[in-house]
Amino acid sequence: MKVALVHDYLKEYGGAERVLEALHEIWPKAPIYTAFCDRGSSAGQVFAQAKIVESWLAPLLKFKSFYSPLRFLAPIVWRSFDFSQYDVVIASASWYITRGFKVGPKTKVFCYCHTPPRYLYGYQTSLEWQRYWLVRVYALIVNHFLRLYDFRSAQTVDHFIVNSRNTQGRVKKFYRRDSSIIYPPAEVEKIKKATLGLKQKNYFLVVSRVVGAKGIDLAIKASSKLKIPLKIIGEKAGLHWLNQDLKNLKSRWVEFTGRVTDQELYRYYGQAKAFLALATDEDFGITPVEAMASGRPVIAYRGGGYLESVLEGKTGEFFDYPTTESLIKILKNFKASKYKSEDCYLQAKKFSKERFQKEIKTFVAKNYARTTRSRNN
Repeated sequence: MKVALVHDYLKEYGGAERVLEALHEIWPKAPIYTAFCDRGSSAGQVFAQAKIVESWLAPLLKFKSFYSPLRFLAPIVWRSFDFSQYDVVIASASWYITRGFKVGPKTKVFCYCHTPPRYLYGYQTSLEWQRYWLVRVYALIVNHFLRLYDFRSAQTVDHFIVNSRNTQGRVKKFYRRDSSIIYPPAEVEKIKKATLGLKQKNYFLVVSRVVGAKGIDLAIKASSKLKIPLKIIGEKAGLHWLNQDLKNLKSRWVEFTGRVTDQELYRYYGQAKAFLALATDEDFGITPVEAMASGRPVIAYRGGGYLESVLEGKTGEFFDYPTTESLIKILKNFKASKYKSEDCYLQAKKFSKERFQKEIKTFVAKNYARTTRSRNN
């Protein structure tokens, strides 16, 4: 098969980029088509050896992070790509839509949907870009047309693959399409090997891009009130006022480490008292799985994809409300000693990279072999 990979854009390196990385390991000769690639960014460095094909609008989208306010250009970006010479196109899609490109009559399109764009369907987003009234008016107009494009382009996909039951429900609701669940990949064995023999230390851990909608403010407030150490790992990706808001909450109990290497990250996982998963409606969330791979339990908000990865009472606990008080109640009574490292590791194995790659290869091969359906562009 002649395969092409498609991804929103390459800038921050997060869960979606880990999926793309695992896909590229399966098909290393497949070029990666993207709206734009920031070569000096964390994601750009990870894919430095891959063949990257940027859209003709890349210079504009990269200029001073215009890709966010210029999201209305997404349909033009994807329609400019012609994949008619490919047998299979695998799109890694989330908020930049990443569908609607030109294909041939025999081309099969697979879409790994991390989530339908949250900003189009009323979900809280990490940047909360509608803070100002003028932007809200702009968004009201632009988002109407993007929703139409999002729905129409979803109908051109042959097979949807989703990262959780949570996302599967959204795809059914907004696109009226069925989908298959293949959980995203975690480096379970690599993490276990790197964390063997590490001794637990007295801190709680958050691993996240430092943006809104991730519950980081709850963790900071709870940490300061209880006077318990908290470490926050991740690069800043929010707007300046969001970063300032979090900075204002900082206390001597809170440490922002910034981005760290994978080996450093694994060490932080393995020595934490517990991992905090705080987003209120996470699409899936790979970091709790990584924490469990290191043998550490998870304290998670009771919602979203966390309900599919964390086993209550066996690999972690849930707090019920997205409030500081609800989180504090769990933290005050939390006993790390009641959780077995082996139970956490065995749960994490269900989401390993090896399992992901095997399931994806089988799914694509099986469905590619079927007769290509006719498609009207």
